[in-house]
Amino acid sequence: MGFKHWNKIAIRTDDGTIREGIAPLIISASRSTDIPAFHAAWLLERLRRGYVRWVNPFNRASQYVSFEQARLFVFWSKNPKPLNHGLAEFDRRGLNYYFQYTVNDYEAEKLEPHVPPLGERLRTFRDLAARLGRGRVIWRFDPLILAGDMTVGGLLEKIRRVGDQLAGSTEKLVISFADISEYAKVRSQLKRAQQAWRDFTATEKDELAGRIAGLAGEWGLEVATCAEDVDLSAHGIARNRCIDDALIARLFPHDEALMDFMGLAKAAPKQGALFASSAAPGQTERNGGFSALKDKGQRKACGCIVSKDIGQYNTCAHLCLYCYANTSAGEVRKNLGRADLSSDAITTWPG
Repeated sequence: MGFKHWNKIAIRTDDGTIREGIAPLIISASRSTDIPAFHAAWLLERLRRGYVRWVNPFNRASQYVSFEQARLFVFWSKNPKPLNHGLAEFDRRGLNYYFQYTVNDYEAEKLEPHVPPLGERLRTFRDLAARLGRGRVIWRFDPLILAGDMTVGGLLEKIRRVGDQLAGSTEKLVISFADISEYAKVRSQLKRAQQAWRDFTATEKDELAGRIAGLAGEWGLEVATCAEDVDLSAHGIARNRCIDDALIARLFPHDEALMDFMGLAKAAPKQGALFASSAAPGQTERNGGFSALKDKGQRKACGCIVSKDIGQYNTCAHLCLYCYANTSAGEVRKNLGRADLSSDAITTWPG
């Protein structure tokens, strides 16, 4: 199909109404909430019904999203364990997927009050990687944050302890620096929790990045930053694409729809590879270069290729104090009270 905006499609909703929707190839589940942790059963039900309704957080307008042409799900989670039993359904349908799995160590600071204990999260990570392969479970220590009396050295030690447990179970570590001063609601959440914080200085960012790169070298991991303007290439740290055309091409070369979407043509058998291209994924002549694939709905520094996110703000019960996607614990509780497995959206907002 080559690159273009997602196909428009007619969707028959649960009540029999015909709605116009879109049919994306890549589903993000989700930057806005932890679907694997809190909405796994809902997602599996929607997969069976063939579509979801996404509610715009700013104007409450509904958009209908069909799974008819979906080829890849990218899962974002701090606790994917509740989805484990449902992965067989994705496998049965021939759907590709991989995980962006955040494992931080902020237990002492109580920044992530409702995530499972660290030891349990580490076990879940290792088990998932053993099942899927190292390339399909990406470790995020995200965000890096200086809270309370934490120092750069203390934060590095936390990263070391987690990394020592995950080395051998992943190929990449993704980091970002918390920009708390840019988010008023995050500052308010930290203030209500009486949690002190400060932003990193440029010198501290560079120092920490260099030391993380050193650890990653010991672990045999690549390190990349998520949506960061700062250039850390001097430390061998690249800017990441969390929804990554190069990774997708490496993990799922058998999927012709995905390869065609990214501009990769099928290779002749004599070349010894299933797919080949004269340029790197996202840089091919067919799709007009990476600029054509870049998700323009994300921040400027985000490197992700285009996908459709199906999450909803204020529906993640981890209630992490630094989270920009939750307004307050009260709003989350109110929304989760509207959650209904029979609803086509995560919560029963009208559409």
